[in-house]
Amino acid sequence: MAKILRAMTRDGSARAYVINSTDIVNKAISYHKTAPTATALLGRLLTASSVMGTMLPEDGCTLTVAIRGNGIAGTTLATADYWGNVKGYIQNPMADLPLKPNGKLDVSGIVGGGILSVSKDVGDEVPFNGNIELVSGEVAEDITSYYATSEQTPTLCALGVLVDTDYTCLSAGGVMIQLLPFADEEVISQLEKNAPLLNSVSRMFEKGMSNEDILKVALTGIEYDVFDELDADYLCNCSRERTEKALISLGKSEAYKILDEQRGEGLDYIELSCHFCDKTYKFYKNDIDKLFN
Repeated sequence: MAKILRAMTRDGSARAYVINSTDIVNKAISYHKTAPTATALLGRLLTASSVMGTMLPEDGCTLTVAIRGNGIAGTTLATADYWGNVKGYIQNPMADLPLKPNGKLDVSGIVGGGILSVSKDVGDEVPFNGNIELVSGEVAEDITSYYATSEQTPTLCALGVLVDTDYTCLSAGGVMIQLLPFADEEVISQLEKNAPLLNSVSRMFEKGMSNEDILKVALTGIEYDVFDELDADYLCNCSRERTEKALISLGKSEAYKILDEQRGEGLDYIELSCHFCDKTYKFYKNDIDKLFN
């Protein structure tokens, strides 16, 4: 389980979140069999989206963050709920490049240029959609730019994914701090001074630091109160019923056309796979007959 610590400065100037997302990233690796740089990209996006999900107004709301780049990774997206549960997908899970001269994974290299989009489904209200051009492709800077541009909320975002030699995730996590209206200038100044201390969040977790340890670093010199810590997970809610709806949406003629094509390849069923967890669902002719009759 991932842990998300939520806090607020005592004077109400800012809200802060710290997440240890190591378990979430390892589940994503197990589903998608990602190469190291793809792991870092998907892991950072999952981490940020999980925290962003906990900012939704109520249970039942969802949020989707997508990076649509022109690099070899293609599209990467993550969907989170109100509790921080998240699932994700990367178009090219084998996207990988040599390390940068500083020894870090070249996430921006596999992303390239493009856009970051955020879509919020908040029940009966009209869905919110925001889009920005990518600033760096490193994810954290792009999330910061999104909040500044689309929601006019000054945000500090630090994300990190440390990939082990066996391609599993050794540690992953993030910190997000957002200024609230009428924030005190002294608090803003102190947060700016503290920002460089969060340059390697994944290393902080690797060293055994807890969420609260890292929060103390992020809010050095600022009084704050912790108000809760949430359990979150990589959670896919796919089901056969949802997959049936997707098949029905193709239309009767298209469904039977695909079945005929499958028969030409020696298969007597249509197989649909979930992008988020790779679970497969098979539909034989009798199943398709029932769906459309």
